[in-house]
Amino acid sequence: MDKSLLLKQRLLEIWDDGKPFEACRGKFSGTLIVLASGPSAADFPLERYRHVPMVAVNGSIVRFAEAGVRPLFYLCDDRGFVRLRLPLVRQGIELAEHAALGTGALEVLLESAPEAIEGHSVCVMRRTNRPLDGAVLSDRRYAWSVRKDPDLECRFSLLRQKPNRIGFSRNMTKGYFGGRTIPYAAMQLAYHLGFRNVVLVGLDMGGQGRFYEQGDAALPSRLDEDYVDYILPSFELVAERVVCEDYRMFTLSNDSRLPASLVPRLSLDQLDDLLASS
Repeated sequence: MDKSLLLKQRLLEIWDDGKPFEACRGKFSGTLIVLASGPSAADFPLERYRHVPMVAVNGSIVRFAEAGVRPLFYLCDDRGFVRLRLPLVRQGIELAEHAALGTGALEVLLESAPEAIEGHSVCVMRRTNRPLDGAVLSDRRYAWSVRKDPDLECRFSLLRQKPNRIGFSRNMTKGYFGGRTIPYAAMQLAYHLGFRNVVLVGLDMGGQGRFYEQGDAALPSRLDEDYVDYILPSFELVAERVVCEDYRMFTLSNDSRLPASLVPRLSLDQLDDLLASS
């Protein structure tokens, strides 16, 4: 059996080992904090909120390790990040209660450090329309096929291809939409788990870089390239079709590039009030 088939078989085994996304659907409530990697994340008093369920994404696990706080989930769906920041990915898997890695990221991990997942709860985070075993539809055909699925929200356009890639999944067993930024996957995970409020920390998107990187050692970012075509439209979809009394999104970043009309700002005092009420 060639290497690619072995990797595919291993991914299927991990997916089938308990189906963790299915098992935890709707098991939580209240508020989930998602710590992204923007500069404002460095100022968030993580220790003060250690009692609140949290998600770490990519390199933001550094803050959790420094504070001795264990996140509920660690997410990573970037092949390049696993390849270039393997120690951070390993740290995320070891520290979090559960880790969810995109198929590409998990493939790289299995090639370079397969022992990293042993003894840990690791989920395969599968993109919508990217089955582990089966055919992939065109973006347009897929968007049309799920138009009546209550678990999936998706734009549809006959004239333009990009809108068909914009969506939101309420059920991670059916996959997730990338949105070109990993905190967007965390928002879908929050809905899947049953949280009513998702609070985004460090989702600045202003091009200032990541709080844990400096100088020439920093990895390149595609935020500026993807913001107009994918990131902003994804959050517009959430505000239009997903946000309701039972699911709300907020940010603690006053300087976030995302408009406050889409993602309302919270102060720490308001976050405290939100936590007390939920």
